[in-house]
Order: sequence, then C-alpha cells, then structure tokens
Amino acid sequence: MKLYTYYRSSAAYRVRIALNLKGLDYDAVPIHLVKDGGRQLAAEYRAVNPAGLVPALDDDGALFTQSLAIIEYLEETRPTPPLLPEDPAARARARALALTIACDIHPINNMRVLKRLATQFGATEEQKNDWYRHWVENGLAEAEALLARSPDVGTFAQGDAPGLADCFLAPQIFNARRFNCRVDHLPIINRIVAACEELDAFRRAMPAQQPDAE
Repeated sequence: MKLYTYYRSSAAYRVRIALNLKGLDYDAVPIHLVKDGGRQLAAEYRAVNPAGLVPALDDDGALFTQSLAIIEYLEETRPTPPLLPEDPAARARARALALTIACDIHPINNMRVLKRLATQFGATEEQKNDWYRHWVENGLAEAEALLARSPDVGTFAQGDAPGLADCFLAPQIFNARRFNCRVDHLPIINRIVAACEELDAFRRAMPAQQPDAE
C-alpha cells in the first residue's frame, strides 16, 4: 500500500491517522506541493491523480483519491477497528462533522485558492491570511455547535474511541494553529483534539513526523 502525501497537507494528514488507527503499514510517497511549481501538477503524478491533489492511495494497484473516500474505503475493506459507529444516526453525525471540515472549511482555504486570490485579485499575504482565518474560525464554530448538541461525544467526537470525525478534527486544528486562528473559544474541540494528540496513531501522523518534513 502506498500513500501519496505531503507532510503539511491536512487531507493527507487525515488519511495517515486513519491508516495508523487501523494498524496498516504503508509506504509514504512524498509529493511536494511547492517545489518546482508544485510537483502535484507534474504529468507523472497526474497519471496517479488527474486532479493534481494529495492524498492518493494505491492499494495493490487500485488507486483512490479524496480523503473521505479513501478513509471510507479503508473502513469497508479493513473494518477492524471501526472508525464509524454501528448506529446509523451516529454514523450520519460523524460524517456530518467530517464533511463540515472537508467541504465547508478546507476547499476555500486550499493552497490553490489562496494562490488564486493573490494572482487574480491581488490579495496581499495579510489579506490571504485574513481570508483563511475568517472561514476556518467560522467553520470550526459550526463544528463546535454540532458537537455541543451531539449525544455521541465522549473522550472523542464519537464516544470513547477515536473515529472518522477525529481524523478530520485534529488536522484542521493543526492548520488553524499554524495560521494563528482563534480556537480558544472551542472547549469541546480542544478537549477532543488534546485527547487525540495523546495517541500514538495521531502523533505518528503529525506533519513533523513525516519523512518529507522541513
């Protein structure tokens, strides 16, 4: 199994956590998103993922893209330990939290979006950072509200074992801290992420622990 990854990609970070939680061995194939104009855009990598994004997972020749789809594939093919609860309502709540991050927060703060703000609209570095913080802080406030009304919350987002939602929360908080977003008003998220960061599966997935870390 090979994971095409970049150490600071929050989407790849999610998949690294899931692989670790499942106890699955994989070979990391670093794809640098900045060097040489972005190596994810090279023809060689486009043959792996036509979108030119990370992560991509090669499971014995079968290629998969999009972090949520990859993690759901792992869940279906390697169901132990489970990353989703058995109860359908709880599963839906876990997916809703993951999608709040994957669809509402991350896409409009992706590197290519921030780059477009500068090249197309002349945004300064400060303006790009303001854009980033605005959407991250708003999105995380929504995630906090979802958790506040969820009956599933325990030590982690889905009870007392880490699961799908935690795979998305921890990387997003890492990025929020990196860009100096305000997160001190998110008590549930902060408590959950602190619990996640105590686990080896999360620690080994952290950007600083990756072979391509700078």
